[in-house]
Amino acid sequence: MADVEITMTGPLFDGRAARELADFADTAREGIAEFAEEHVLNLMGHDFREPTGYYESHVVTERASADVSRVHDSGVVYGPWLEGVGSRNRPRPGFPGYWHWRRTKALLALRAPEMAQRLLERYLPRMR
Repeated sequence: MADVEITMTGPLFDGRAARELADFADTAREGIAEFAEEHVLNLMGHDFREPTGYYESHVVTERASADVSRVHDSGVVYGPWLEGVGSRNRPRPGFPGYWHWRRTKALLALRAPEMAQRLLERYLPRMR
């Protein structure tokens, strides 16, 4: 009977690929959340008719869990009204809202995969 010895080396086996993939996921999540915060603030700056700065100052990005970042308005009470989803937006002719969050969410659905793909191309050589 012959003995066979197999040696597995390289990024996949020594943990480098897993570390790079985790770093990629963190960087992509943070970059996409930063883009979302900037976009929603730009929309507010452009669209708000009577900005006071209070609402905009409460828009923050936080890490909700290990793999989730949230961009939100810190629960400002009139946030739903500004967005157009509050109870006072319902009756006609009510204020329709600015739709700044919905427009940002729609843009992210289109752009986030492309943003992550471009970033992944920088990480792939490190995983080889």
